[in-house]
Amino acid sequence: MSTIEIRHPHSLAPAQARKAVEDFAVKLGQRFGLDYRWEGDVMHFKRTGVDGRIELQPGQLFVSAKLGLLFSAMKGTIEQEMRRVLAERLS
Repeated sequence: MSTIEIRHPHSLAPAQARKAVEDFAVKLGQRFGLDYRWEGDVMHFKRTGVDGRIELQPGQLFVSAKLGLLFSAMKGTIEQEMRRVLAERLS
């Protein structure tokens, strides 16, 4: 099992940050087949072999994901795509 942890700063208002995270989840969902749900200011995302969450915090967000065996082999690609989309949506 492999883990991804990303802290990403932002200067967006809470509603804008939430919308950006939603866009982020939709984009990753299309690419990797993830489902997601909100629980307060935490978005949980999941698919077979991936279980994660995105916490909205003032001025930053925190992404954590546990990758199963198959996705562990693609950790670098997945993390790079997450960082790219976060930079694109939250800059």
